[in-house]
Amino acid sequence: MESPPQRKEIYTYKAPWTVFSLAWSHRLESSSQFRLAIGSYVEQYNNTVQIVKTRSILEHPSHAYPTTQLYAACEIEHPYPCTKVLWSPEGMKNAAGSGTEGGGASNLGGRDLLATTGDYLRVWSVSDDGSGKGTLTHKREAILNNNRNSEYCAPLTSFDWNEYDANMIGTSSIDTTCTIWDLTTQTARTQLIAHDREVFDIAFSRGTDLFASVGADGSVRLFDLRSLEHSTIIYETPNLDPLLRLEWNKQDPNYLATFKVDSRNTIILDIRVPSVPVTELEGHSGCVNAVAWAPHSSCHVCTAGDDSQALIWDLSQMSRGPIDDPILAYNAEGEVNNLQWSASQPDWVSIAFLDKLQILRV
Repeated sequence: MESPPQRKEIYTYKAPWTVFSLAWSHRLESSSQFRLAIGSYVEQYNNTVQIVKTRSILEHPSHAYPTTQLYAACEIEHPYPCTKVLWSPEGMKNAAGSGTEGGGASNLGGRDLLATTGDYLRVWSVSDDGSGKGTLTHKREAILNNNRNSEYCAPLTSFDWNEYDANMIGTSSIDTTCTIWDLTTQTARTQLIAHDREVFDIAFSRGTDLFASVGADGSVRLFDLRSLEHSTIIYETPNLDPLLRLEWNKQDPNYLATFKVDSRNTIILDIRVPSVPVTELEGHSGCVNAVAWAPHSSCHVCTAGDDSQALIWDLSQMSRGPIDDPILAYNAEGEVNNLQWSASQPDWVSIAFLDKLQILRV
């Protein structure tokens, strides 16, 4: 008896525009192996968010086995390119098979929410449109702006959705502030001046109290929502070069990853040892654009950059000396703009380059 062909390890979706932002859904669906949101980068007002899913099709009647295809199941008009897109972390605990302790209840029976930042923080719900074609319909649930007194809004550079309290989103802005939002009341819990210059990224630690931010002043700052009078600068770049992105290791929250603007290196920090990086990863020949920790391992991290490479690093020996080489390297067909590691399916990483979304088995 003929055995099925070996499972394909890479899936590619071609969008009608440059792909910039992307996010994995935390829901596991029987009808679709993968589901992601991607955002366009078009230098004009009208931009788009698409929800991309998989379906199995028999390409030809003579073929014995179906092939998996990525397709756009939903399209959302979005003003300006969205700087980040994330799905609600509700249901993440259920996907991992560990109940719903620690905060958000499962959304498997509730609304399926998606958020974006750009000029404002927007929250959308998506649901099956009932057509039977695997397509979705969307509805805008909230648009959040902290400046009630003016139509002007300082653009939002990024945000993070708290995995332990799905009502909490933190946003970062070019106006030097971070805002913590309550989605239930659609109001700001708190807004604080976080940096001396623009804030470029924000990330929650494990739990609901700690978050960190990076910005144009070259610092990584640590905040505790229980005592916001003080913040702790845990790292500053030697020449105060801007820091662009920040990722918190959710398996071992002592560690953070960040990188400077136009830098080929990724900086790994230990919050217990401020000021000095534990290690710097130096494998890229072009500037780094994205970093993601493995959702299931405390010592693996993936980086991607303008050299068209996505590199996976094993940091388990970093206390003994420099990490010279990645354990895995993937060459894309263009400069990699973004990268996400799937929390619900940790064998899979997605990258965005040119007009393509690509899903890779690692």
